[in-house]
Amino acid sequence: MEETKVLTQRIRPDRSPVWIDDYMDLGGYEALKTALADYGPTEVGPLIKEAGLRGRGGAGFPTGVKWSFMPRFEDRPDERPAHVYLVVNADEMEPGTFKDRLIMEGDPHQLIEGMIIASYAIGADTAYVFLRGEYTECRRRLQQAIDEAHEKGFLGENILDSGFSLNLHLHMSAGRYICGEESALLSALEGRRAVPRHKPPFPAASGLFGQPTTVNNVETICNVPHIVKNGAEWYKSLGLNKDGGTKLFGASGHVAKPGLAEFPLGVKLGDVLEHFGGIRNGRKLKGLLPGGGSTPFLTPDHLDTPMDYDGVGAVGSRLGTATMIVFDDQTPIVGVLKNLEHFYAQESCGWCTPCRDGLPWVEKMLVNLEAGKGQPGDIELLDLHVKLLGPGKTFCAHAPGAMGPLEAGLKYYRDELSALIPDDASNLSRTQAANANPL
Repeated sequence: MEETKVLTQRIRPDRSPVWIDDYMDLGGYEALKTALADYGPTEVGPLIKEAGLRGRGGAGFPTGVKWSFMPRFEDRPDERPAHVYLVVNADEMEPGTFKDRLIMEGDPHQLIEGMIIASYAIGADTAYVFLRGEYTECRRRLQQAIDEAHEKGFLGENILDSGFSLNLHLHMSAGRYICGEESALLSALEGRRAVPRHKPPFPAASGLFGQPTTVNNVETICNVPHIVKNGAEWYKSLGLNKDGGTKLFGASGHVAKPGLAEFPLGVKLGDVLEHFGGIRNGRKLKGLLPGGGSTPFLTPDHLDTPMDYDGVGAVGSRLGTATMIVFDDQTPIVGVLKNLEHFYAQESCGWCTPCRDGLPWVEKMLVNLEAGKGQPGDIELLDLHVKLLGPGKTFCAHAPGAMGPLEAGLKYYRDELSALIPDDASNLSRTQAANANPL
């Protein structure tokens, strides 16, 4: 299937950045002009809601609905807080995910234009890009693009004589995967320990520095100018099923041509894999994580799955970031799970006991299984951890996310994992049980 280039239409083959003059020659900032001239501050949000844009950071929450949670002060300006914030999560640390980096390095003004329109829509006067610390080239290019936008009058006071003003800042993250959780991100942005906050209050009521705040992903925001410019119906028509728009899909691991491509939401999984050259070295597919390291496995039986939110959800996984990690039939699944759980164990913020103590136990059991030191009952104990660290049992979604691939691994590859427990361990266990029970 051929790519549909919306978000990537200006990305150059050599990945050199599109600076502001070229961006404007290619239609850039026309959507901003349209938004400020033709839409009131409260009219952009309903347009995004009508288009059906869903968050591209992994959760898939409807963006227009999220914006609607923000309080409005047009009719009561005396009650307006000191600041209203938009924060863009560019702390791209999901394992296997590298989609936002492409946009920020190759087309930084697309993100900036989207942020200005989004800030206008939610009533924000200050915006931040919370950027992964290792993304040093993104930092350089984004900062230059921000400076260019200021020079052209697209940022600062009274943008395009509209009466709307916005200051946009770039903030480098100090690291930690937990910063992908929006309230932990806000804590880090405030200079405090990156731990999740209790909800409620939600960020729309009390977010950054206690002020109304919306947090969106980079790719999500980059859709906004295209919707404003072309309309909600156009955007919905791009999708192949219920979900509208396109999506950046990525593939890493055992594919012939790792990389990124843009397809309509709803494209078949098998077509995406075919675009990336299929499995390398002529081997067969064993499984894949469809949307980054925290999404449950899909198998060769799922190649006809529509790659959209409902389609992937219907087969027991999540679309997530749509950047898949692919494994061939020579890959021991215990090694995949061990590496994933090691990552999540070390990235736990330690705020709640199930996550802080449970994830290292899971990792230890997988290390022992891989080393041939597994014990009878280990598989059942892993099953128990999936339940004890699942949704609703921890303070945030970090541990439940870590349990996603483990639960699916136990479902699809249980016999392979059980076979790693040595026979002599089973015999020893039965002998010990018999000796311990004189009856």
